[in-house]
Amino acid sequence: KILAFNWQDVKNPLGGGAEAHFHEIFKRLAAKGFEIDLVCSSFAGGAKEEITDGIRIIRVGSRNFFNYAVPKVYKRLTREKDYDLIIDDINKIPFYTPLFVKDRPLLAISHHFFGESIFKETNFLSASYVYLSEKAVDWVYKKTPFAVVSKSTLEEFLARGFDEKYFDIVPNAIDQAKFPMRVGEKASNPTIAYFGRLKKYKSPDHVIEAFAKVVKKIPEARLLIIGKGDFRPRMERLAKKLKIFDKTTFAGFVSEEKKIELLSLASVAVNPSMKEGWGITNIEANACGTPVISANSPGLKDSVAKGFSGDLYEYGNIEELSSKLLEILTDKEKLSALSRGAVEWASRFSWDESARLMERKMLKTINEYKSSNL
Repeated sequence: KILAFNWQDVKNPLGGGAEAHFHEIFKRLAAKGFEIDLVCSSFAGGAKEEITDGIRIIRVGSRNFFNYAVPKVYKRLTREKDYDLIIDDINKIPFYTPLFVKDRPLLAISHHFFGESIFKETNFLSASYVYLSEKAVDWVYKKTPFAVVSKSTLEEFLARGFDEKYFDIVPNAIDQAKFPMRVGEKASNPTIAYFGRLKKYKSPDHVIEAFAKVVKKIPEARLLIIGKGDFRPRMERLAKKLKIFDKTTFAGFVSEEKKIELLSLASVAVNPSMKEGWGITNIEANACGTPVISANSPGLKDSVAKGFSGDLYEYGNIEELSSKLLEILTDKEKLSALSRGAVEWASRFSWDESARLMERKMLKTINEYKSSNL
């Protein structure tokens, strides 16, 4: 019996990779017989309680103040049911569960720290709140078992003084049955795609700046932006300023089917973010037969096999990014080899395997807790 806490669930309109990671793994564990209760914040139109893919979802409190409701909900639910393990999915402001989970095993999941990157996303006051809240993780969670999604995230924890013995990597993955897992027919015009939320810290404007340089050499090239977010108006203004708006398509939020169709048509995808927990969008593009040129950023560098599934460039270096885009779009043999390599690389990432690794980590955590409390 598992009790998990996360800010959002997979049905929340503001959900992203962290929610997908939890849901894809734990729905598989639910199918194996694990009894899983997930507590998360509420959203407009969301039921207070429902069962989705075998996971009981309990929504309480508002998104902004959900962390303050967690200790009270924990006490109520643990009185009602004797849980074998508590899961703390650290995503945004931590819940500091080690301060009140004292009588049963606790496992934390971490994707990445925002760190100083949060100051690029929001105002100074809000950013400071997040930054200082993350700082407290260093002492509150010091001896808590962790499942992290990448080697980069593990390295972040080690740099902050954590002991590696508490950590195991449970990577993000894809549901391979949903993707083509082959190189299909590409668009007639060389097409560069960005896929992800349009947020300032993800730096999607860098793609527009690089594309403006690419079209000077390849006038028939096109840019496809897939995703929604509050940074879109600024991106549209930049595209108009650089006189490439007529060559740019803002597709907005699209269905899974449409996303796969568009990624399959693209010649190459770009991921310019300054920091991620991993880079699930890179693998999704690869699974559509599309190589990725990605910033050599924490997390992202783990999801790209340089020279095999794509390439890496120095974050923020627009000249290097545009140069690599021109190289891949003008060298048909290289593009073809990277496209084939992208599919092979994507085939290595399976949610079934990640679920197996998470189950092993959970049982290890439970057993170690029991041994230490004999």
